[in-house]
Amino acid sequence: MGKATKTGGLREKTLAEIKHSKQTTFDNLPTTKENPAKPQNNKQIIILEIDNETKEEDLDLKVAFRLVPSRASFSKVFVELFFDGQKVHRCFVRIPQGALSADELEWSAALDMRGIEAGQHIIRAEMFEFWDCEEKLTLVSKEVTINYVPVYKQDRYIKIPTVKKLAGEDLEVVSEPTRDVYQEIEKEQKEELLNKRDEW
Repeated sequence: MGKATKTGGLREKTLAEIKHSKQTTFDNLPTTKENPAKPQNNKQIIILEIDNETKEEDLDLKVAFRLVPSRASFSKVFVELFFDGQKVHRCFVRIPQGALSADELEWSAALDMRGIEAGQHIIRAEMFEFWDCEEKLTLVSKEVTINYVPVYKQDRYIKIPTVKKLAGEDLEVVSEPTRDVYQEIEKEQKEELLNKRDEW
């Protein structure tokens, strides 16, 4: 009888110690939301200048930029072009990694200015990389004000020009529609590879 009482008392004491213990149990684990850590970003894109030249009904733009610490730190860079605050184009450029490639590169575009009103207009170029959830990293922008004088009289006016041509010295320029095609091809290739693994 005394032994049973002693055992019961020991059991109650142990339960009480567990109840008041500060040790973490599965019931009171702290809830933490894990966010993927951003990559250590020592990289930088520097837009050196935006050169512009009017040719009849076209406006030729050349965006010179430098990659820091070097081009080897980048695989592709996104470019967005704005005209008077409105986005007119977005594309990405593949950064060449050849031995003869330089860290200073040039991206160019030709804008069709037919229908654009004469006067001052602001052109802005933004360059960046994408991270998770399409967050922009290494974002840099530069703008230039142009005084546009149309060569011919305009029949009608529009607010923003269209992009006629894209180019890049030693760069592979990929527009948004082409990028979507690339992504679709990559998706199909991944699915095909997974199906082959399942068959094995």
